[in-house]
Amino acid sequence: MSNAIAQIVDTYVRLKNRRGLDELMMHRQRLAVDLKSRSGAFDFSLPIGKIDAEIAIIEEGLSRLKAESAETGMTRPI
Repeated sequence: MSNAIAQIVDTYVRLKNRRGLDELMMHRQRLAVDLKSRSGAFDFSLPIGKIDAEIAIIEEGLSRLKAESAETGMTRPI
């Protein structure tokens, strides 16, 4: 799944779609919070790890987008 997220993030960055990246980040963060709050017989460590990896990819995309907007001199958020 991380490869798919990386491709989605790359597309959002290329299109300068900050809103899309923000929404993707919020969704993954909600999933992580939900999974981390669960307890029981099932081990959620693997899906939590995958979601955390996806969050890192999205954060990197947001950083790239911010750097690109700074390079072009954009002063308003995208």
